[in-house]
Amino acid sequence: MNVGFDWPALMRAGLHGLGLTPDVFWALTPAELEVMLGRNAAEKPMLSDGLAALMAAYPDKKKD
Repeated sequence: MNVGFDWPALMRAGLHGLGLTPDVFWALTPAELEVMLGRNAAEKPMLSDGLAALMAAYPDKKKD
């Protein structure tokens, strides 16, 4: 599920720009990747729509 990330751009930045290996790139959280790219995720508030999308993509409990 896409929760608003530009994955091709993030992959280019992580794999080519930062020189990460694929296993290291995919082990990162989006927040960790933002920090590595020099972005301060703490400056942006999590809006309710963004939180709802993350909760739907990564639920605490598995659906039946």
